[in-house]
Amino acid sequence: MQSHRIGVIPGDGIGPEVTTVAQSVLEAVAPRHGLSLDYEAFDWSCRRYVETGAMMPDDAIAVLGGFDAILLGAVGWPGVPDHVSLWGLLIPIRRAFRQFANIRPARAFPGVASPVRGGDRLDLVVVRENVEGEYSEIGGRLNRGFPDEMAVQESVFTRVGVTRIVRHAFELAQQRRGRLTSATKSNGIVHTMPFWDEVVREVAGEYPDVEWDQLHIDALAAAVVLDPARFDVVVGSNLFGDILSDLTAAVAGSLGLAPSANLDPTGEFPSMFEPVHGSAPDIAGKGMANPVAAIWSAAMMLEHLGHPGASAQVLRAAEASLADPTTRTPDLGGTASTEEAGAAVIAALGDDRR
Repeated sequence: MQSHRIGVIPGDGIGPEVTTVAQSVLEAVAPRHGLSLDYEAFDWSCRRYVETGAMMPDDAIAVLGGFDAILLGAVGWPGVPDHVSLWGLLIPIRRAFRQFANIRPARAFPGVASPVRGGDRLDLVVVRENVEGEYSEIGGRLNRGFPDEMAVQESVFTRVGVTRIVRHAFELAQQRRGRLTSATKSNGIVHTMPFWDEVVREVAGEYPDVEWDQLHIDALAAAVVLDPARFDVVVGSNLFGDILSDLTAAVAGSLGLAPSANLDPTGEFPSMFEPVHGSAPDIAGKGMANPVAAIWSAAMMLEHLGHPGASAQVLRAAEASLADPTTRTPDLGGTASTEEAGAAVIAALGDDRR
C-alpha cells in the first residue's frame, strides 16, 4: 500500500465544511487503489490572525515542506482585510514552494444548467501564472492621508517565469485537444504584454502540433461567454488567469464547481490544492456550501501524486451525483446539504465498477 502525507489547512468560512467532505471522499476512494493518506490539520486562518496577529506561524513553510501535498479549504473573513489573509498565507505558500502553475479546469456537467447559451459544451483549462506578474510585492504608498496621496504597483514578468508557464500550458494542450489561446492586452499595456506575446510566440515554435492563437483579454472574456466550446487551454498572467477562471466557473453554473491546483511541476516542493470559491462567509455554517469544487481539487491532488485512476473515479462520482437534482446544493437549484452532496459522491463511488 502506498502512503502519502497530506497537510490540511481548512481555513475560514465554508473551508472547513467542504474540506471535511473532500477528505471523506478521499478516504472512501483510497483503499480501492491501494492508497493510505495520512493527514495533519493546521488551524491557520483569519481566526488565528485575530488571536495572534499572524495567519500562520513563523515555521509554517518549514513544516509544510515535509508533506507530499497540501489541501486548502479557503481563507478570508470579514474584519480581516483580504490582502492580509491572502499575503499572510496563500501567496507565501505558493511562492516558497515555487508553485508557478495554477491549473483551473472548468467543464459542463450533465444536468447542471449553464447561464449562457452553449455553456453545456464548456470543457477548458485555465493555466494561470501563479508567482509573479501583476501580483508582485514591488511598489508602495506615498503621502498617506494627504490630497496628493498616491499608490504605485509594479508588474513583474520574467523570461523564465513566462516561458515556464507557457510551456506548461502547451504541454497540457498536447494532452487534451491540441488548442491553446493566450490572453494578452498588448494594445494597451505597452511593455509587459508585448513581452508576454513574444515569449508565447517563441515557445509555440516548440509545439508545432498545437494550434494556437492570442486574444486581448476583453475580447477573450466576451468570447468565453458567447462561444465557450471554442476553447481548450487558455494561458494567462496572474491577474488575467485569476479573473478568467472565475468567469469560466460562472459559465459552468457555479463557483462551487471550480477546483484548482497550485503546482510545482518539478516535484521538488509540495503542491497545493484548493477550491476557487473562497470562504463565502455569507453561507458559512449553514450546511449549504457546494463541496464539488473541493472534491475535484482533491481529485487533482490524487492525479498529481501519481494516481490517475483514483482521480478519474472521484470525478466520475462527482459527475454522477450532479446528474441527480436531489443531491445538488442550493447554488445549483437543489436542496441537498453539504454533507448530503458529499454522501452522494461517496455512494456513486460504490456504483462505479470501472
